[in-house]
Amino acid sequence: MLAEIITIGDEILIGQIIDTNSAWMARELNNIGIRVKQISSVSDDRQHILTSLAEAGKRADIIFITGGLGPTKDDITKKTIAEYFGVNMVENKDALNNVVNIFAKYNRPLLEVNRLQAQVPENCEVILNKNGTAPGMWFNVDGKIYISMPGVPHEMMYMMEEDVLPKLKSTLKLPFIIHKTILTVGEGESFLAERIADIEDSLPLFIKLAYLPKPGQVRLRLSGYGDDKNLISARLNEFVAKIVERVGDVVAAQEDIPIEKAILNFMAANGLTLSVAESCTGGYISHLFTQHPGSSKVFFGGAISYSYELKESILGVKGTTLLTYGAVSEETATEMAQGALLKFKSDYAIAVTGIAGPDGGTAEKPVGTVWIAVASSKELVVRKFTFGSKRQQNIERSATAALGMLNNLLREQGK
Repeated sequence: MLAEIITIGDEILIGQIIDTNSAWMARELNNIGIRVKQISSVSDDRQHILTSLAEAGKRADIIFITGGLGPTKDDITKKTIAEYFGVNMVENKDALNNVVNIFAKYNRPLLEVNRLQAQVPENCEVILNKNGTAPGMWFNVDGKIYISMPGVPHEMMYMMEEDVLPKLKSTLKLPFIIHKTILTVGEGESFLAERIADIEDSLPLFIKLAYLPKPGQVRLRLSGYGDDKNLISARLNEFVAKIVERVGDVVAAQEDIPIEKAILNFMAANGLTLSVAESCTGGYISHLFTQHPGSSKVFFGGAISYSYELKESILGVKGTTLLTYGAVSEETATEMAQGALLKFKSDYAIAVTGIAGPDGGTAEKPVGTVWIAVASSKELVVRKFTFGSKRQQNIERSATAALGMLNNLLREQGK
């Protein structure tokens, strides 16, 4: 069962808002066995919408449309869909009652433009909007299902969860789609592919392997499709085990979670704590950890020490070290990590110091030079990295490298 998503709105195409609806919808549809074939964004233009609907109807079994259902003149989706199907607009009693009740609840006058929200194409089944005035619409035409929903994310999400997804599951015979993810760190995509080439070649036709790379890490996603859930799950587990056995030295997690979450889970399970000493990453590593609920069980906090003075006063880095070797050096990174262990009394510490750019580099230490130290009471690992010239990329790559080093140290000491 193939689906297509069409998002409507000039605000998406000019970059004023980010289309988060499509990603959320695709994930939820995939969970119930519906594969999204294409995602398109079109402007608030009648002909563009008509063309997109016609093209989507040739490719997909189910077409999802979001946006353009508001009360203003630029919201033309409903009328355009009615034109596409060659039907008239009618006032829907349930949709009108919903609008009236919402305005009464907030003691606001009901304007004619708001009343028009209850106008829908006559061939649709109305999906009431419990969180807004724009109704959703379900069409079943020539064996194709078209579902139009508001573009406001929370309105669309509630409508999908409470009405659309249950109706799809009860109406259609859907296959099972099961995903298994292996998170790897520190090995490039091409090297991983070479290491597991024979395993990938032996995959049955109903299992696909995808490589999802990010700087410093690669997710291996195995996806199984079919009608026999138990068979799919068993074969997926079989191939996950084979891959983990082959590349276990770079595996950080066997679930679809980011590297910092995998580290938090491991450290929490083993009663370990962590602190950080950040310079060029400016708190980004701390943000990665603290965005996850429960991180306080592991993460103590740390210092963002840009200046020499703070490196000395907070972390205990020696003034002679800074003057002799500079802030961006193996020696300074080492003392930052050791200082974090001592000052913050954690089991492990990460220290990062470097030149994020775009200026500040020298011939000996160009922009992108980063020293990272990871320490425990038993061991210290320090590495030099040379990244690129883009500041944000250097910050993100430094964080990923630091997390990879910590992950490796944890796994080695946990053996």
